Amino acid sequence: MSLDLLEQLEQHQQLQDTLVEDAVLLRRFALADAPNILTVLDTLLAQAPLRHMQTPGGKPISVAMSNCGNYGWVSDHLGYRYSDINPQTQQPWPTMPDLFCTLAQRAATQAGFENFMPDVCLINRYVLGTRMSLHQDKDESDFNQPIVSMSLGMPATFLFGGLARTDKAQRIPLLHGDVLVWGGSARLRYHGVLPLKNNPHPLTGRARINLTFRKT
Repeated sequence: MSLDLLEQLEQHQQLQDTLVEDAVLLRRFALADAPNILTVLDTLLAQAPLRHMQTPGGKPISVAMSNCGNYGWVSDHLGYRYSDINPQTQQPWPTMPDLFCTLAQRAATQAGFENFMPDVCLINRYVLGTRMSLHQDKDESDFNQPIVSMSLGMPATFLFGGLARTDKAQRIPLLHGDVLVWGGSARLRYHGVLPLKNNPHPLTGRARINLTFRKT
């Protein structure tokens, strides 16, 4: 699908779409702030560079990752977990910028989840062919808090499944500036991303940036 067609799709879709109960897609929610977000992101990644982590079984994760906030999500032979120290630098993670926190709180409130206080932001960078297999976000201690996921750059097809891995998943096109929020009865739904196709974006080139906000 060409960038022109994606822009037309973006113009004609509803600005807010309920996928299932407690899961809301906010189209173009972060669009106006995207240039500032990417500028701030450059500073964060200079402090905590992106890297390819490994699964507990030793397989490399194709998505390049980093974090900001009080904690960061990490994966290695010890398992999946949150840590207040970046294992790559042995330093605390960069502080979450006010811009990031404010946008995440606004998105959560608009989706029906008030008083969201994220303490971690996962930073994921997808390139051509990169994917994320179906998984649940369950390393957090409080499932009453929603997940806020922001898309920047190249479009992606998001998979939003059910509470079992075998449940059929919706295929949802995510465009630059879209924000997806899910919690409540949808909090532990399986989700993932299909392999990224070659559709460069003016601000990020051949890359997609995903910022995922959570309360650990």
